[in-house]
Amino acid sequence: MVDLSEYAPILLFLFVAVALSTAFVFLPMGVSRLTGTHNPSAEKLSEYECGFPAFEDSRSQFDVRFYLVAILFIIFDLEAAFLFPWAVSLELTGWVGWTTMMVFLAELIIGFAYAWKVGALEWD
Repeated sequence: MVDLSEYAPILLFLFVAVALSTAFVFLPMGVSRLTGTHNPSAEKLSEYECGFPAFEDSRSQFDVRFYLVAILFIIFDLEAAFLFPWAVSLELTGWVGWTTMMVFLAELIIGFAYAWKVGALEWD
């Protein structure tokens, strides 16, 4: 027979996580409606980050520069993700690890310079 009391801490953790998540989502919306700061306008409801209306035809074409910026962001985000563990373990990896990371950074710098030169970072 399985003792279900061993699962009580897990269920308690899940209950607290769901309660906090729900509170963090719905509490600010409720407070804004109660305090009067909920005032949607055409400017507040307009496109913010993507640059094109979100509720149009799903097959409409848009500029490829959105993809270029997203790919460049991912590349440099991965660079930062690789730099932290490298810096922490530099004492263990020694000169080989340092040289490998310098080659990696040089490749990223060359790629960044190329993207800059061809105008991938220009935004009209």
